[in-house]
Amino acid sequence: MKRIFGLVVFSLIATSSVALADSSLIVVFPPPNYQTSTEKIFFLGTAPTNGQVLINSQVVNRSQSGHFSPSFPLQLGENVFTVSHKNQTIQIKVTRLATEAVIPRGLEFAPGSLTPTVNIARLPGELICFSAVAPSNANVSVNLANQTVALAPQPQQVQLPSNLAALTGRNQPTAQSAGKYAGCTTVQQPDSQSFSLIYGNNIISGAVVPDANQEIDLGQPQFKLTLNGKTITQPGTGKIAILSPAQLPVAEVIVDAGVTRTGPSTDYSRLTPLPQGTQATVTGKEGEWLRLDYGAWINSKETRIIPGAIPPRTIIRSVGYRRLPGATEMVFPLQFPVPVSVQQSDQTFTLTLYNTTAQTDIIRLDDDPVISRLDWQQLTPGQVQYTFNLKKAQQWGYQLRYEGTTLVLALRHPPAIENRRRKPLSGIKILLDPGHGGKESGASGPTGYLEKDVNLAVSKLLRENLLELGATVVMTRDSDKDVSLPERQAIISQEKPAIALSIHYNSLPDDGDAENTQGVGMFWYNPQAHNLAVFMHNYLVKKLNRPSYGVFWNNLALTRPAAAPSILMELGFMSNPNEFDWVTNPQEQQKLAKTLAEGIVEWFRSVE
Repeated sequence: MKRIFGLVVFSLIATSSVALADSSLIVVFPPPNYQTSTEKIFFLGTAPTNGQVLINSQVVNRSQSGHFSPSFPLQLGENVFTVSHKNQTIQIKVTRLATEAVIPRGLEFAPGSLTPTVNIARLPGELICFSAVAPSNANVSVNLANQTVALAPQPQQVQLPSNLAALTGRNQPTAQSAGKYAGCTTVQQPDSQSFSLIYGNNIISGAVVPDANQEIDLGQPQFKLTLNGKTITQPGTGKIAILSPAQLPVAEVIVDAGVTRTGPSTDYSRLTPLPQGTQATVTGKEGEWLRLDYGAWINSKETRIIPGAIPPRTIIRSVGYRRLPGATEMVFPLQFPVPVSVQQSDQTFTLTLYNTTAQTDIIRLDDDPVISRLDWQQLTPGQVQYTFNLKKAQQWGYQLRYEGTTLVLALRHPPAIENRRRKPLSGIKILLDPGHGGKESGASGPTGYLEKDVNLAVSKLLRENLLELGATVVMTRDSDKDVSLPERQAIISQEKPAIALSIHYNSLPDDGDAENTQGVGMFWYNPQAHNLAVFMHNYLVKKLNRPSYGVFWNNLALTRPAAAPSILMELGFMSNPNEFDWVTNPQEQQKLAKTLAEGIVEWFRSVE
């Protein structure tokens, strides 16, 4: 799996094709003029086994095949490395970028440090906070709505590592330098005929209050900095508005599954996707993100505003039930398509409806292949929770959709295995997803061999083994072609396999210890896939005597599909000089495919 590199590695491979043909010195990563924010970086490459490879005159360790991946520290700014083997040299410049704003020395704010950086909208009385990076001993304030907000110097704060740090074992916070000033205020919606307010870019004093049913634009905050008797002012880049509680907009989800998050950017964690048609009141805005009334944020591009709509609220009475071939559907008739969330745990599936009040007296649920009992409770005046107690711990996938204003939850039945004596996977549909392909090369090995190619080779071998065992096999690609992540997810949803396996080989972030990190890793997201991930990890490690990289909960495109237990398998490290030989060995690939197929058979037996 490509962690950091993108396609920049492939561009270097193209320029090194002559060197590759001559079996000479190759540096696959980092490419020339590379930029990173990490404190160190690893070099990935190969050279003939005779002679030594030196990086900045330091001899580096190599595998028996001549591959290398040592790490070197980086200082802030430019770092020049010379890689040499016999009479060949390659020079590479790596620039380490600062991860925090540099404190100015003179009368100025640090570039890009004024927040908020985008337009925001808040409810009346809600905190509005500002921050800036400025020289120490300065006096910093913000003017907004004819009031001055003092920004106080903040104590030294910690800087959290990125999520990728969990993959390298360096998941520790670091100290962040001082220089940040911050402060907050509130703005009430005006309710008097006489007031002073910055409305737009104009100061209005003693004027008639703007329509209380309209959003009030307060314009841009004006930041003020005083140092050594001198003063500058600078406008913020984002405007601020106050929403009208009487006229809050209502947003409707217009995509198949609206991506909701814990905050207003893709940096924040995902929540349960909202089915197309879901409606919710907007209670805040930040850039292109909308805060919905139940607390989640969604990108405005995935919604439309319904003119004149009132805040969606619904009651619910009876819950319907229907059994289909392969699935049980629970039907929730509602007045509006409200937001929902899902939580899975061992032998329970919990569905929460927001902005909903129960008037329920009767629910029908027959003896079902999946559900043993349905319990419900009104958690709060606006939340109803339904808990499905399941007959077995292993869950096989679910789908949520709205049919008009009616919510439909489909819980899949266990797959039926036919002719077990002769074909242990007969009647089982298995989806294989060879990672990357086409322009998406994935990770690269020290010789320039690409992950997309080994993913496809092993997937085809695995398909052969599964077919011999009686399985029906679907592949997201069977050639070197582009298949987008949404397309791969859609294939899983459409095909509804018993399980979905995404086949990958691993690499590391820039500061990873590529020289020593190797092994089998498994990644899962929905709890229904956890048992499969753990089982397959343990099976491969034991049967193939391979190192363990670990089992990870990870928010990846190919672990997120909920229609089936879906896992992403990292079967070895392209970036490890020694493991790369095992990864690319044709005999070992055949053995790996056979062991994977046998592990799948054993897993199905274990969850019967």
